[in-house]
Amino acid sequence: MDAENIAEGRARWQQRYAAARIAERDYTTLSGMEIEPVYGPTEADARMERIGWPGEYPYTRGIHPTGYRGKPWTIRQFAGFGSALQTNERYKMILAEGGGGLSVAFDMPTLMGRDSDDPRSLGEVGHCGVAIDSAADMAVLFDGIDLAEITTSMTISGPAVPVWCMYVVAAERQGADSRVLNGTLQTDIFKEYIAQKEWIYPPEPHLKLIGDLMEYVSTEMPAYKPLSVSGYHIREAGATAAQELAFTLADGFGYVELGKSRGLDVDRFVPGLSFFFDAHIDFFEEIAKLRAARRIWARWMREVYGATTDKAQWLRFHTQTAGVSLTAQQPENNIVRTAVEALAAVLAGTNSLHTNALDEVLALPSQKAAQIALRTQQVLAEETGVLNVIDPLGGSWFVEALTDRLEDEAERIFARIRELGGDGTMTSGLLRGIEDGWFIGEIADSAFSFQVALEKGDKRVVGVNVHTGGVNDQVDILRISHEVEVEQRALLGKRRAARDQSAVDAAIGRMVSAAQNAENVIPAMLDAARAEATLGEICGAFKPLWGEYREPARF
Repeated sequence: MDAENIAEGRARWQQRYAAARIAERDYTTLSGMEIEPVYGPTEADARMERIGWPGEYPYTRGIHPTGYRGKPWTIRQFAGFGSALQTNERYKMILAEGGGGLSVAFDMPTLMGRDSDDPRSLGEVGHCGVAIDSAADMAVLFDGIDLAEITTSMTISGPAVPVWCMYVVAAERQGADSRVLNGTLQTDIFKEYIAQKEWIYPPEPHLKLIGDLMEYVSTEMPAYKPLSVSGYHIREAGATAAQELAFTLADGFGYVELGKSRGLDVDRFVPGLSFFFDAHIDFFEEIAKLRAARRIWARWMREVYGATTDKAQWLRFHTQTAGVSLTAQQPENNIVRTAVEALAAVLAGTNSLHTNALDEVLALPSQKAAQIALRTQQVLAEETGVLNVIDPLGGSWFVEALTDRLEDEAERIFARIRELGGDGTMTSGLLRGIEDGWFIGEIADSAFSFQVALEKGDKRVVGVNVHTGGVNDQVDILRISHEVEVEQRALLGKRRAARDQSAVDAAIGRMVSAAQNAENVIPAMLDAARAEATLGEICGAFKPLWGEYREPARF
């Protein structure tokens, strides 16, 4: 790219920037020095063809020409514990303290599609998140929080669709028009088979539910994003940055192929997909990973899947700091780790962010730890100047080389996945890789290599294998009382006794009939949620038809 083309690109970007809405803020350094909104080459630089300008294809530098000058990232703190009432109180604290959105953590029974009084739920109710058994719990969870006004993310995949139905019903009970609801549902079942292991049915039935949800939302709830493709759990399981990048985007391509197989228009449904990445501790690698992700997604959407609109080529993503990087030893160090990881996500242009609490390696966050995590984001946004410049590391020889290298490695992995399938589609490769345990093996090898390096001292973790001396004070942690489970089970029993059982049975019958006849199950499932059918009842109704998934053994 010559100097003339660079000048034309700069002028084009300046015109779009001038036409956009810019937040009124002091755009100077701490010392009062004026800061330009974006920096680029001043003479011919061939890298510009791959880097581009903010808001322009291939979106390496961000999907908006204004960056955070137009809109800062959304502070979306992930929270959930105990009962719906307890979590509702935490949400109100987060919002009162300046949080911009909510993100729901569910307990293990809910994540597995089980009711709180299921024998397999014993001892797990409310411990790793909030217990949700029916639409009544969802209504309590968001009591006093206007779902028509706030964006809500729900981190759940196996039983995501019935949980989403309960969320819609809770919004209806507030008097909200479901067509205006805006939020994100994880729904990403591929990553469950690859990493997190919270599934219910074999892959094909899960994909049927996801396809039904995509169809329904595309017409009935256009603002809602029904699928958040998650690399976070893949990375937390031990994947490398390149594997997280490639496996996550491959999953996304699989869902694009699913939508196309349903006859959906790429330019209309793909903007409803979002992504969820890990921000790990290697500062520059994480920035390069997220920049590469935007560029790869845009290119594949345009060149492989035929997207023609900007929005269908944009990769929107949420980031969470790396839980796996936190240590039980010297837990206060985790505040520093989280701040560094959050800064990397912001410098890479994340659209929303969750910062982990210092005590999450030990338990669910205490209120004080949750507030420190929230303040970490607020200090970044208010005090550091990171809002002033779009992609400030763009053009760095090191960062651009890392971005290119991660992109190249991701492309190599994509080719391998497609080869596994045999028919050239990403979906077939994903399904075959799951069936054969290929993904599990790749991640296990990476995790083992890191552990060996840690034990040899080649990789250093402060407080674990280096700088282990000093004060090791205990931190106060949040403990979930067994009374939560006792009370939740009793409440569930009362709700079952009070509901219209014939309405529940009729709605579930329509739901199963729709599945048997290859019809969309969402309308009947919404009716089941309105009738107070429980999560376990809805998920269990499909098991005679679809069976349950058993992971293949791998040694």
